[in-house]
Amino acid sequence: MNPAIGVCYYPEHWPEDWWESDAARMAEVGIKVVRIGEFAWSKLEPTPGDLQLDWMIRAMDVLGRQGLQVIVGTPTATPPRWMIDKHPDMLAVDAQGRRKGFGSRRHYDFSHLGYREESARITRILSDALSDHPALGGWQTDNEYGCHGTTYSYSPAALDGFRLWLENKYGTIAALNQAWGTVFWSMDYNRFDQIELPNLTVTEVLPIHDLDFRRYSSDQVAAFNKVQYDILKAARPDLPVIHNFMSRYTEFDHYDVAETLDVASWDSYPIGHLAVSDEPEETKRAYLRQGDPDNAAFHHDHYRTVGHGRWWIMEQQPGPVNWAQANPDPLPGMARLWAWEAFAHGAEVVSYFRWRQAPFAQEQMHAGLHRPDREPAPAYFEAKQVAEELAATGIGGTAAKGRIALVFDYQSEWAWDVQPQAAGFKHGTHVRALYAAFRKHGLDVEILSPKTKTFDGFDIVAIPGLFAWTDELREAISDFDGHLLLGPRTGSKTQNFSFPARLGPDLPQNLLDLKVSRVDSLPPGIEVPVKGGGSARLWREKIEGGAEVVMEDVEGVPVLVSQGKVFYLTASGDRALMQRVADYLIAEANMPVLTIPAGVRCRVRGGFRIYVNYGATAQMLTKADDETAYVVGGADIPAAGVTVVKLATAG
Repeated sequence: MNPAIGVCYYPEHWPEDWWESDAARMAEVGIKVVRIGEFAWSKLEPTPGDLQLDWMIRAMDVLGRQGLQVIVGTPTATPPRWMIDKHPDMLAVDAQGRRKGFGSRRHYDFSHLGYREESARITRILSDALSDHPALGGWQTDNEYGCHGTTYSYSPAALDGFRLWLENKYGTIAALNQAWGTVFWSMDYNRFDQIELPNLTVTEVLPIHDLDFRRYSSDQVAAFNKVQYDILKAARPDLPVIHNFMSRYTEFDHYDVAETLDVASWDSYPIGHLAVSDEPEETKRAYLRQGDPDNAAFHHDHYRTVGHGRWWIMEQQPGPVNWAQANPDPLPGMARLWAWEAFAHGAEVVSYFRWRQAPFAQEQMHAGLHRPDREPAPAYFEAKQVAEELAATGIGGTAAKGRIALVFDYQSEWAWDVQPQAAGFKHGTHVRALYAAFRKHGLDVEILSPKTKTFDGFDIVAIPGLFAWTDELREAISDFDGHLLLGPRTGSKTQNFSFPARLGPDLPQNLLDLKVSRVDSLPPGIEVPVKGGGSARLWREKIEGGAEVVMEDVEGVPVLVSQGKVFYLTASGDRALMQRVADYLIAEANMPVLTIPAGVRCRVRGGFRIYVNYGATAQMLTKADDETAYVVGGADIPAAGVTVVKLATAG
């Protein structure tokens, strides 16, 4: 589909005689897609079996008359109060053994099979009632799986499910004991029903026990989604089924969930996400009203992969949010910039959250395209401008495939949370740091899953902080003729969370003659300078082998080594070091780069290069050799500005 603007709308929140004017104004703005229904279960079924779907059908009628496509959300993220009476054990239990209560949202346990069936029932009811509606454009399953820390539950249902999952995985208790290393601390099991959940122990559990529980919990999210997907696709195989993921929510494997999705979407709140992130204070100050210039883009590229090429923004921040300690008002123009950046990375739809700010309840301080008094908010005009610019430029097609790729792996996120060894060591931090370093040169970057079997078409591939090799990645690197960057900690464990026999990075000697012989982890604030610039922090590896030293620190410890086109980074680095490493690889691969000002980023889509200025001041662009005419903006790109330039050849 051609890029389109959307909005999230809650007809159940407003008098019905407002619906017609709301829909007409949406059409005037240029909105094409409207999401409804994801929190409406208590209005759809006020009491068990009392179905009240007429109001939703009437709302879809109203929206459809204005030519708007409707995405209907299954309401399973907010089961009604009577559901708790019916299934009192469906509420999740936290790691301290406390049962969570009713009164907000996401109050269910993925392991509870009774609630899973209730979710299937309401999904089937909606599918039967709405599948033939002419305004229906697709479905959203649930809402923000895992949000508010709701992936893990330590309930009786989870315990039963986990034991069965372990038995299916290992077959025999002897095999589990061997894989887990239960001989340590005399923890051998005689039966699967002796195994407990990995909480409320005296001290830490076996790392593989914890990791397997996270694997199990992730599988429950995927299974929950599949139930709804199968029902919805059976009724309308031609319509997309979508889910809206969240930034930096890594408690479950999004690649696995997306095996039963047609489109991946995510909810983009750049300022809110920066405020609650672990980014340095100087970054938070510099981009207080804009958001981190690389975080949203990283997730755009990531969810393009999760969605097998198809992805949306289901919720785009339009103004101040309500859920951080401080919620700054975006710089004027940012609601337009964020949308344009998403389209540059291949988004099919950017849907603003929400049409009108609610005057009541938990999110009343969360801005929308309209104020609570029904008057337009600043983002209303910015959304209208984006719609007009999209129509004027005719931009379409897909995001150009980058020649640089990074592997992002959810299991590695879990593993280093289970056993960080250095506080703050995270797989995702390493991936995002390299992403930002490459992107500052105007290079398009792809994010790959750990199930990728080939690196064909890439000049540089980076695999930092990978917990354990997959068969697919081993196959991909063995056939790769480009420049490969590994480490730190990559391949340092097996899938059973133990050291490989030849130690990390656990590669054949002909590929990389290197072995990590010792680890030095550092507390936050302690850094070891690297000769030539940058510093090692948090994590340093002592190595042995025949690899050539490219960079070393002031203590003479190798930091970057190489063997042919294979490079290994032995340390976590600060931004300066990560930039040096990226720059070195770009030079080694002889890749052309762009000269772009600080705070400016770009991406190529459909024969256009789209520049966005996250900086607080105007910048001057230098036209690249492959660029022809400016079609939006110009060389002088203001703060929060967008410039779109036509390329000489299609991207």
